[in-house]
Amino acid sequence: MARAASPSRSPDPKPLDPMPLDPVPLDPTPPDATGADASGADEAGTDLATVSSAPAERPRSLERALGHQIRTLRRERDLSVSDLAAAAGISLGMVSKIENGQISPSLSTINAVAGALNVPLSSLFSAFEEKRDCSYVRGGQGVIIERRGTKVGHVYELLGAALGGDVVVEPYLITLREDAEAYTGFRHAGVEFIYMLSGEVVYRHADRSYTLAPGDALLFDSGAVHGPESLVGFPISYLSIIIYPRQAS
Repeated sequence: MARAASPSRSPDPKPLDPMPLDPVPLDPTPPDATGADASGADEAGTDLATVSSAPAERPRSLERALGHQIRTLRRERDLSVSDLAAAAGISLGMVSKIENGQISPSLSTINAVAGALNVPLSSLFSAFEEKRDCSYVRGGQGVIIERRGTKVGHVYELLGAALGGDVVVEPYLITLREDAEAYTGFRHAGVEFIYMLSGEVVYRHADRSYTLAPGDALLFDSGAVHGPESLVGFPISYLSIIIYPRQAS
């Protein structure tokens, strides 16, 4: 049998001169498994840092603006910190922290302070001009507000507060007890949106009436007289969102 010819060995190649290329800087820290840049987080797994020059944590501008407004209104009324604390039913230390912008007070606390100063709740935020605001209220923790319908058994739970901008937004959860009365004399600036949650009611707006059941909605100019004309089925509850220009507040 003929032996296979062994392959001839080529001579060792001459070493090539290195090309004078500029070095490309490499990122010493590879991205993590999710594709995020791990350079923005420490070894303990803290939140990623911002990649812009903006601070990672938003300054407490809302708290400072709220505190400044409360202090200004208090001094205009010649009230001491202890006077305001007593009138609002909160501690002196709480008032001091609020005025210095050190805490984010609850909606009920802000409402108590507004009542003690005898001003609308929305006026406490008039010094805060930043947009894209947010109001968060946990279930069952809205503030019970007295309005015209309170006298006829309508319960108003304020679910949030607009913190700035050109319009005021007042979202209410309205509950009508079985001893509540029909009332069609409501009238105010702006527009109102109603969304039925439970029960059934005949709701009047101007010279027309609408039967509202769960899932029904009604949007109208609230400058015309309006209100529940007939309470058909209990328990009655619905969302009422009132929107009007801030200068009209």
